[in-house]
Amino acid sequence: MENRHEASGARAGARAREPFIKPSLGNALGYCLPLAVLPLVVAAVLYGGWWIAAPAVFFLLTDTLDTASGLEERNIDPKKSLEGELFWYKLFTWVWAALYVVTLVFALWQILVSGHLAAWEALLLAVVLGNVARLALNAGHDLIHRRPAWERRVGEFLQASVSFPQECTEHIYVHHAHVCTPKDPMSAPKGQSFWHYLPRSIAASLTDSWRFERDRLARRRLPVWHYSNPFWRYVLEALAWHALAYWMGGAWGLLIFAIICAVAIFQLRVVDYLQHYGLQRIRLPNGRFERVQPHHSWSAAYKLSDWLYYNVQRHSSHHAAPGRLYPLLQHCGSEQAPQLPGSYSAASTLVMFPRRWFRTMDPLVDQWRAHFYPQIDDWSAYDSPAFAARPDSYEEIAEILANAPPHLGAWINRRPELLDSLRKREFTDIDLPRGFGPDPEFEAIARRGLARVYWTHEMDVAEMKERIADYPAQSARERMEAARNWSNDKAFQIGVHAMRGNLSPLEAGKALGNIAEATVAAVLEAVEENFPRRRREGGVAAALLGDLASGEAGPGAALEVLLTYEGSDDRYYQALCRRFLAELRALSRQNLLFDAIPRGQQERPVRPLADLVAHHRNSGSADELLELTRARCVFESGGSGMRQRFAEARREILAHGDARGALLAGLRESPDGGADTESIR
Repeated sequence: MENRHEASGARAGARAREPFIKPSLGNALGYCLPLAVLPLVVAAVLYGGWWIAAPAVFFLLTDTLDTASGLEERNIDPKKSLEGELFWYKLFTWVWAALYVVTLVFALWQILVSGHLAAWEALLLAVVLGNVARLALNAGHDLIHRRPAWERRVGEFLQASVSFPQECTEHIYVHHAHVCTPKDPMSAPKGQSFWHYLPRSIAASLTDSWRFERDRLARRRLPVWHYSNPFWRYVLEALAWHALAYWMGGAWGLLIFAIICAVAIFQLRVVDYLQHYGLQRIRLPNGRFERVQPHHSWSAAYKLSDWLYYNVQRHSSHHAAPGRLYPLLQHCGSEQAPQLPGSYSAASTLVMFPRRWFRTMDPLVDQWRAHFYPQIDDWSAYDSPAFAARPDSYEEIAEILANAPPHLGAWINRRPELLDSLRKREFTDIDLPRGFGPDPEFEAIARRGLARVYWTHEMDVAEMKERIADYPAQSARERMEAARNWSNDKAFQIGVHAMRGNLSPLEAGKALGNIAEATVAAVLEAVEENFPRRRREGGVAAALLGDLASGEAGPGAALEVLLTYEGSDDRYYQALCRRFLAELRALSRQNLLFDAIPRGQQERPVRPLADLVAHHRNSGSADELLELTRARCVFESGGSGMRQRFAEARREILAHGDARGALLAGLRESPDGGADTESIR
């Protein structure tokens, strides 16, 4: 007798420890829960008034009782379950799909045609129907993953019932392929709020799915309008629903239907946002991202939510095995996947308040990183805007953020497109790959030699001006933008060379000084070419001042230019110089080399060359004279000889200017004596 009790106790303990349950009608009945809301919807559209609260109370109660109902951590064994054993689970989604479509059409008829509901009741019912459509999207999501084509088409039709059929392409071929990488707009990076995520993800759903189908057809050598493009179906299905709403209620019907769609899509995006927030697949040395694992999705295990939303909480298992039907999705514990700090309904509410969301979730993201990737100490590259925009440049981003001066990291985060310049042969031919030489020292010397020759000899000012001129432009503003973009790329390349030791600070400064001279000259030449021409004697000279004048520039240099002219028509030359200054001001904006000229800053006076000499002889200050010691003429209007005349005037000013004595006295007292005293003497 005692042995029998021990044996039965052992069997009971074995059953308690059994991790799997059998698929059966009894275990499937819980997934009938979504059907319970449909009679409440029918009552609400028939009777209006307080009955409209019935479906809302249904969702409120299920959300409230979700945590109280307990957890469901048991699984059905996907390896031992036969297709026929899942019949009841599949049947309930088929029944839901059929009854939902009938209920939605009936509800639209009652709202738009029967005429027994007030406008406020119709609007409230539209919101209620949007919440019910959230369940339809969950059922449709499971159906579009199934093998039989007819089931996928049913899921597609459910997605179209909220004007979102392109999700069938985006979800399967973009989201699942690129989840938890910057290439997936549905995966929210750490620190991105839901309100920033929402418009981006909705727009990307359409553009990414279209791009995928276009490229797939192109690989088959088919035009984008070929009949096999599923967008034909998507458009027709969505138009059918809109046509039905318009037939029933005209513009009012379209408004009601738009509210239904908006509420459903909004809730879909809430769930998409929280399912992968802050989780990141790691980039491997071969340039690929690691395979999707259960720990790349947030998981939860509340029983009512599993029943109501077809196991959507088991998202970790869904991404690990996308082809599994919802009853076969496995619960992943905390050792396999990160756990949400509550139910989906609680998390969905928290999403609406970004500060509270970040306060709750960001520490959990940090714990996830420490638990699943203890080998990674610095996540700054993964969290950077540059990585979000250029994930294929991860190695360069990580190197720059770890080793470069802060301004270089700020550049790539503000202008990620700069990273593209590191893929050009102009850069790669100089930055030789590792391992080409007998030892690292030889390789470093070779890289330094190539970079020094290229940037300080081969790529001189004349060559730079020719490169800028190669860009097509029809106006001075277009030429300025081309020059700015070109100079940004080149300044960034030089910064990376300097970071890697291929250029010394002095060599980098000389190269940046050449870029400054070439871009300023190119912009001024473009302005003169596009300025109304008149037959005039004389011309204009433009000289760089300050650090730029020495030919050893650095990032954030002040763009100071002295303009002077010779000629009898002062009005013409003053107007031309004002245009010069306007384009130079525009050039300084969003420029990596120049500091932006502040709006409202008083411009340097533009004087005729004779007046400039007279000014320095009679009233020029020592500071103005000091500026002229390093002034370098970088532009003269075509063939005017102004460069030579400016140089002669500069020598005369430095030799005879009123402030010369004061300047020399100040330089004698200065401990560092930063001016060119020889040019003064």
